[in-house]
Amino acid sequence: MTQNPILLAGGVLSAGASLLHLAVIAGGPAWYRFFGAGEGLARMAEQGSVTPTLITIGIALVLAVWAAYAFAGAGVIPRLPLMRTALILISAVYLLRGLVLVPAFVMNGGAFEPFVLWSSVIVLIFGLAYAIGTWIAWPTLSGR
Repeated sequence: MTQNPILLAGGVLSAGASLLHLAVIAGGPAWYRFFGAGEGLARMAEQGSVTPTLITIGIALVLAVWAAYAFAGAGVIPRLPLMRTALILISAVYLLRGLVLVPAFVMNGGAFEPFVLWSSVIVLIFGLAYAIGTWIAWPTLSGR
């Protein structure tokens, strides 16, 4: 059993998000719209463009790598290169993306667009899992 269930949870969240991105490709334009990818990508998907698919696969791959780093940090898979640096950067990206909520709130006069609200809260949860999990695992993350 892992000694870091919080970082393990972060990995599961990232892996789930990666799989969801692949499901969006399979779901087509309606899924691109529903999950907030934007009307432009949805229209390109309707027209048969490969661009939305390539972008979405790229995001899915990044999320899968991030999941692997969380799993490695949790001790579930072997150690990966630059563990500390990667986990800090992943935490920062998730937390900064989640904090988009603050300027969005200010710029919209105290109102939230539903997608911005729920996506920011979800990504903040991911970021907190990575940040707290990394903090807990810190002593074991050194390559030495």
